[in-house]
Amino acid sequence: MPVTPDNDNAPDEPLIFIIIGKAYEADGDDEGVQIHVMLQAPDDDTAVREALNALAEEGFLEADLDQIGTLDGIPDEEPHASAYQGALEGEVAIIRFS
Repeated sequence: MPVTPDNDNAPDEPLIFIIIGKAYEADGDDEGVQIHVMLQAPDDDTAVREALNALAEEGFLEADLDQIGTLDGIPDEEPHASAYQGALEGEVAIIRFS
């Protein structure tokens, strides 16, 4: 009987990343808007690339991404709880703060 090795490095749950930063909608937009991006990705490089693509699709020309991390579980409060659920379903959720 063939034995399939178990990769102990593979997480049991999907990795949900949160990326915190500021995004800019126009050239010369000095203020920008604070953002949190939540998405599912296999690693942080892929998460950053997908976040930047999603921001570009939403009309942002530039972004300064300050922090990246993974979430251990569903957040308690909105809008992060809904964004987490969307990320589990394969969406890229962008939360804007004014």
